[in-house]
Amino acid sequence: MAFQCQRDCYMKEFVTSVVSCCPAELKQEVNGKKETIKGFHIKLQDTILFPEGGGQLQPDDHGFLGDVPVLRVTRQGPDALHFVASPLEVGQEVQVKVDWERRFDHMQQHSQHLITALADTMFGYKTTSRELGRQRSTIELDTPCVKPGQLQELEECVNEKIRAHIPVMVQLLSIDDPAVEKQVRSRGLPEDHAGPIRIIDIEGIDANMCCGTHVSNLGHLQVIKLLGTEKGKKNKTNLIFLAGKRVLKYAEKSYNTERSLVSLLTGPDEHVEAVDKLQKSVKLLQKTNLSLLRDMAVLIAQSFKNDPHKDFFTFHKEGDNEFMNIIANEINTEETLVFLTVGEEKGPGLFLLAGPSELVTEMGPVLELLQGKGAGKNGRFQGKANSLARRGEVEALLKQRCNQRSSQEE
Repeated sequence: MAFQCQRDCYMKEFVTSVVSCCPAELKQEVNGKKETIKGFHIKLQDTILFPEGGGQLQPDDHGFLGDVPVLRVTRQGPDALHFVASPLEVGQEVQVKVDWERRFDHMQQHSQHLITALADTMFGYKTTSRELGRQRSTIELDTPCVKPGQLQELEECVNEKIRAHIPVMVQLLSIDDPAVEKQVRSRGLPEDHAGPIRIIDIEGIDANMCCGTHVSNLGHLQVIKLLGTEKGKKNKTNLIFLAGKRVLKYAEKSYNTERSLVSLLTGPDEHVEAVDKLQKSVKLLQKTNLSLLRDMAVLIAQSFKNDPHKDFFTFHKEGDNEFMNIIANEINTEETLVFLTVGEEKGPGLFLLAGPSELVTEMGPVLELLQGKGAGKNGRFQGKANSLARRGEVEALLKQRCNQRSSQEE
């Protein structure tokens, strides 16, 4: 069965009726957290909202059933299930509206058929998989690499076909039609497929089985930009591309970024050189800073050695693990309990507790007040703290225990 969205991909509104309405749940991620939304699955007599599933990698459409937003559309056999938050009456007539901006973007990104066909014709590179992403799309090519010259040649040829306004037609063929085997590229059919096979025919370029939504003419793609390649799995190459309006958005974003960099650095042609100089300067400063921290750590430890009360030492400053370890190594931790922290005053940081083994083992659990985790052995315990806000409490408990220990020894 073909849905109305497959018969006419450009239809934005459509009147149909509700066939069934059943309680359902939708799992989705909101602000990084997974949530389960209770709602209803609506089956319609027909639909212009494309469902995801059935072997298709194209995302689903969004839209409205009357005034009710459609949050997800999935394929179940020959039917499309529309997930909505409010129920609709069976037999009720509804106007279906598609989120056209989302739909047309999907139609343009589905232009990967054109890239796939030309990559095969020009260089013999077969497409083994594809992904239509939210920001960019990817085609996996069965080749270990694509040369820069080939990438440029492929992009020029793709956009030449777009400028030629070549028609894209939809054909419905029976599964036993000889033309299917002879002329049509296929990745196979879903197990529950029934009825005629839908063929997307780019005139004179490609004929491919596909259930997704497509432009009716290559000119509607506007432009395709091949951004580059990345190493793929199993000796394959991922080709990254943008199509249509995404190219315009990418160009606008790149231009705005360039303007911001010009205000911080120099002209666009000198950006790489300017950033390179900055990186070298930063590395030099980091090296100098590290050297100063090491010297400071030694001086801090030596200053403590001159203190007649050497049973407990604590210190907090900006630094790193090496800074703390240098201090601990300089101090005789067989006699002294050392508690060191680095990081923000009340934010995350690092800690180190060093001293007599039995005392470190006994007092180690106190560090849980820092909401952190750590590990250690041989009289040394260190790790990460999620919050140093209660550092003062930890210090007081450790100092109290050291005083008790000193009294017992006397």
